[in-house]
Amino acid sequence: MSSHAHHGHGHNHAHGHGHSHGGHGHSHAPADFGKAFAIGVVLNTAFVIVEATFGFLSGSMALVADAGHNLSDVLALLIAWGASIAAKRPASPGFTYGLKSSTILAALANAALLLIAIGAIFFETIHRMIDPVEPEGWTMIWVAGIGIVINTATALMFMRGSKDDLNIRGAFLHMAADALVSVGVVIAGAAILLTGAIWLDPLTSLLILAVIAWGTWGLTRDSLKLGLLCVPAGIDEAAVRESLRSEPGVSEVHDLHIWPMSTTETALTAHLVMPEGHPGDAFLAHIAQRLEHDYHIGHVTLQIEQTRDCESGC
Repeated sequence: MSSHAHHGHGHNHAHGHGHSHGGHGHSHAPADFGKAFAIGVVLNTAFVIVEATFGFLSGSMALVADAGHNLSDVLALLIAWGASIAAKRPASPGFTYGLKSSTILAALANAALLLIAIGAIFFETIHRMIDPVEPEGWTMIWVAGIGIVINTATALMFMRGSKDDLNIRGAFLHMAADALVSVGVVIAGAAILLTGAIWLDPLTSLLILAVIAWGTWGLTRDSLKLGLLCVPAGIDEAAVRESLRSEPGVSEVHDLHIWPMSTTETALTAHLVMPEGHPGDAFLAHIAQRLEHDYHIGHVTLQIEQTRDCESGC
């Protein structure tokens, strides 16, 4: 008896995406980071080569370790970039959502990469404490100084998107973590020149790790939640349910599902029990518009039923 208003895609796109009200054309957020990714990859790759070379020449393992961490960053940028391009590909019969959720996988992959980088630097640091090396302070300072400039510049390009898009936040965190590592290397280099205390080098390294771990924890938690299709942050399920329930003619809302399609787009499906029957397409368009405007939910599919189907147990 359920007249099924499948108004998900053909119909909703006229509405869900036609009106990005001022501040939130969310569906299109990932579009303009292409240039930032390209610049970031080129600068960081060049820097890895410079830093590793000088690290080996000057005997500073701190620089070599940092170069290794920078290399994981280039990888992180490539992953995030690939995902943001894939997310814009149109849907196909095999992938009816397109590849939007690749951004969620990328955020997860970047969290894992950061954890691996933390582990690698941690072991390197412990090794340094057991078997100290006399690093060249000046080389540490000027090579890491270049690192601060490059990583800060790259991080700033992603700062704008890191609030709304977890995939971009992954790239941003890698860059910000790197800038911090470089600051630490400069401070350690200066302190070693002033005091000759070479233990300052591994100590700085441990402090930096604590800071990176703090940021990584948030990224790991959030990307895992998206991977498990939790209701995206900033959307209150109860409020959405009440909003649907309060529409004229709706007596009950059930089978309500809200889930992330990507790190920037959200989908919703629900069954509305409307005893007076199907209210027409304008009603559906109105709800889609309202959900997009109030909650940034851009992909809405509603099923209208005249009586609650009780086979599933009421």
